[in-house]
Amino acid sequence: MNTSENRPLDQQFVIGVDYGTLSGRAVVVRVSDGKELGSGVFEYPHAVVSESLPGTGQRLPADWALQVPNDYRDVLRNAVPDAVAHAGIDPKNVVGIATDFTACTMVPTTADGTPLNELERFADRPHAFVKLWRHHAAQPQADRINQLAEERGEAWLPRYGGLISSEWEFAKGLQLLEEDPEVYAAMDHWLEAADWIVWQLCGTYVRNACTAGYKGIFQDGKYPSEDFLEALNPDFKSFVTEKLEHTIGRLGDAAGYLTEEAAEWTGLPAGIAVAVGNVDAHVTAPAANAVEPGQLVAIMGTSTCHVMNGDVLREVPGMCGVVDGGIVDGLWGYEAGQSGVGDIFGWFTKNGVPPEYHQAASEKGVTVHEYLTELASQQEIGEHGLIALDWHSGNRSVLVDHELSGVVVGQTLATKPEDIYRALLEATAFGTRTIVDAFRDSGVPVKEFIVAGGLLKNKLMMQIYADATGLQLSTIGSEQGPALGSAIHAAVAAGVYKDIREASAAMAAAPGAVYTPIPENVAAYEALFQEYKTLHDYFGRGANEVMHRLKSLQRAARDKQLAAAATPSDAAPQASNAPATHTMEGATA
Repeated sequence: MNTSENRPLDQQFVIGVDYGTLSGRAVVVRVSDGKELGSGVFEYPHAVVSESLPGTGQRLPADWALQVPNDYRDVLRNAVPDAVAHAGIDPKNVVGIATDFTACTMVPTTADGTPLNELERFADRPHAFVKLWRHHAAQPQADRINQLAEERGEAWLPRYGGLISSEWEFAKGLQLLEEDPEVYAAMDHWLEAADWIVWQLCGTYVRNACTAGYKGIFQDGKYPSEDFLEALNPDFKSFVTEKLEHTIGRLGDAAGYLTEEAAEWTGLPAGIAVAVGNVDAHVTAPAANAVEPGQLVAIMGTSTCHVMNGDVLREVPGMCGVVDGGIVDGLWGYEAGQSGVGDIFGWFTKNGVPPEYHQAASEKGVTVHEYLTELASQQEIGEHGLIALDWHSGNRSVLVDHELSGVVVGQTLATKPEDIYRALLEATAFGTRTIVDAFRDSGVPVKEFIVAGGLLKNKLMMQIYADATGLQLSTIGSEQGPALGSAIHAAVAAGVYKDIREASAAMAAAPGAVYTPIPENVAAYEALFQEYKTLHDYFGRGANEVMHRLKSLQRAARDKQLAAAATPSDAAPQASNAPATHTMEGATA
């Protein structure tokens, strides 16, 4: 079905919907030139569920991060109509809609796509909810997957830099099986939220090639073997065939067409094209017109994802993956990332900045971030005497270890909040430098460095990144890069353009600001980067396991607390020499 009909291109519009960590954003885009005409934002009512389960108050263990799937539907009901109203267009002229999601975000559903947490019998079971990308509690399962794959010499392991992340489909699925087998047995589909929301829009379940390749270990037309899965856990043998495997759609294709129900939610015409799902980072490359080899796009928000096309296949240590056609057809798509960036700055301003700073920022009419940036920008490089590791949410690339944690070295009684803030900015820049070096050393050189996402507005941060990497940095002229990228895919799905390259050439955002490395700054940051590397390898490559030991102690203490909460206060304690074990339904001795 081609819904573009015969209207001129400047009278046809598409909708891009970007599902982030805390909100969903919709943008209305004109297909003739990519002009963004209106937008709408909807904050998830339940945000990130990391402390206790909604409606029950049940405490969650450490490293859990859940979401409520109906919040995603509410984005369609609110952000999309708001964007159309803001644009002032006739919704009848919308020809397609596309969505992108943070990944790997997983939804367990019944055969008809109903999330298990929406069934009354599972409403109080944490494993029945969405597992957000930053759910890192499956690290033990990821460790076993990696160890077994290395022992067996699995051919797919080098495609992921030698390590599978706890954030991905198989580790989270194995955790679900082992911690709540009843929910696992009731689950018919284990699918990415990127695919679930498309299913909600068009009534058709199609797995997208992007998440299947990067997060679902789908390489060269196949998943890991049943023999491998059985070796992990006998009950995991049929995970792919019974829970995961499904039709895989090519990026930019139509997964289906808008249903009457979804048309009622969004106010859009039923029957318009719904594009195959995608990941927020990967759809941004076309929005930045970065569809050729060597153009590294960093999408910087709560976390940072780095994506780049290459014309050769190389095995890059610690990468999130390399997938044939993972970004555009005909090229190898590389992905790397940092699990915490904006999240780290947000954590610090919330928990590490004294009230007088908040008051001073308020009096100046700026945010605390802006106030700290202003103070930090007055410093010489190295003046604060600090070096930090940006691992407050673990390390995605190049160590792929979410048991790691943040470090700030060099603090004294004279250290001020702006010192730490700048050190954290620099730490994330050094994390990106580590990724750039890994690409270069593996024969996949970075020729351009392009930044998209909400953090590009911080000019100090952008200059630090240029100086720390030694690369000229350009930003895209859109604050809605992922939503614009999704809109570009919608235009292809609607038949307006023949492929992503053609649509990107017509609809990509204009370039934004450019930051050129300052030679003396590059030299100064090189010295600091060497110190970062020393700490990076000392804590991250096995020289000192203190972070892992601390995480184990934290987990044991949290489980003890949960066990105590699950025991009735009036029950007599039972003597036992057996170690306590914890399940999601409660704790037993």
